[in-house]
Amino acid sequence: MPTTVNCPICKTPVVWEPQSKFKPFCSERCKMIDLGDWADEKHAIPVKTPIDPEMFANIDLDEAGFDEGDFFKKD
Repeated sequence: MPTTVNCPICKTPVVWEPQSKFKPFCSERCKMIDLGDWADEKHAIPVKTPIDPEMFANIDLDEAGFDEGDFFKKD
């Protein structure tokens, strides 16, 4: 049985299969609405506040816990 997801825009069920041209969206219209939302900055990927490199000039950032794997916020 194929997986079914709801369109992120209009919540219409979408069958997740190769024939579903716009998955996870139900149509090109919903896909373009979502693209417009990203362009208008209504969506964003949350990240931690950038650090000031001057503040840590003499500190190894990896040892201080600022490795790249910890850059994105976790819920």
